[in-house]
Amino acid sequence: MPLLLFQTNQPSIEVFNVLIMEPVVTLTDLLVTGVCLFAYVKLKKLDRPGRSQMFFRMYFLIMAFATALGGITGHAFQYTLGMEWKLPGWLISMLAISALERGMIAFLAPIVSDKVRTSLEVANVVELLAFAVLSFITLEFLYVKIHTAYGLGLVVFPLCFYAFWKTGNEGARVICLSVLFTSLAAFFYLTEIAISKWFNHLDISHTIMAVGAYFFYRGALKMGELSQINVRKHEISLGSAWKKLFTGAP
Repeated sequence: MPLLLFQTNQPSIEVFNVLIMEPVVTLTDLLVTGVCLFAYVKLKKLDRPGRSQMFFRMYFLIMAFATALGGITGHAFQYTLGMEWKLPGWLISMLAISALERGMIAFLAPIVSDKVRTSLEVANVVELLAFAVLSFITLEFLYVKIHTAYGLGLVVFPLCFYAFWKTGNEGARVICLSVLFTSLAAFFYLTEIAISKWFNHLDISHTIMAVGAYFFYRGALKMGELSQINVRKHEISLGSAWKKLFTGAP
């Protein structure tokens, strides 16, 4: 079936006389919740030491909570709760992205100076507070999108790529590729390309996010403990690192 462009909202349904808005959007939000909870439980059982693994676990737990709220209060029952109930899910999702950023900052700690690490940590707090305040004041999802794009595109991806360049860590490579894949969600969200009214641009975006979350989990698994991170014995060029990122070479 060819992809079509839809401008209308997904039809509502009734379940046991309870009206549910955007039912498939709600379900795909909860799909992300399920993947994140799965990842959190698995990583929690491993109980790896270190701040990076702690922040990765926090990311999955917080994002699970955010997407559950987003699906239930932001979509399914928005008609009775109002627009302002989208805000909790938005703010919590921003906190999740910040936790992922902190996980990468902590992962890099053994191979960067304390000054660089501290600067990154301060920037992490400042940008979270700034975008959270803007979202709270305006009730505009725009600032959540900007924060997510900033966090993944300008913090997580560059730090992951630097870690892979300097250490060859496979987990860093997987997370880099996961960020690139997850960016497709923004494409479908912005273009509003959909398969049908029952699987619209939001459903596609959420499904991509769910798959991306699983690969973030795989990356966190492969990263290992901080004590296992070593700088490459033989340095490679930036161009070589970029090629190895896609070929899977160490």
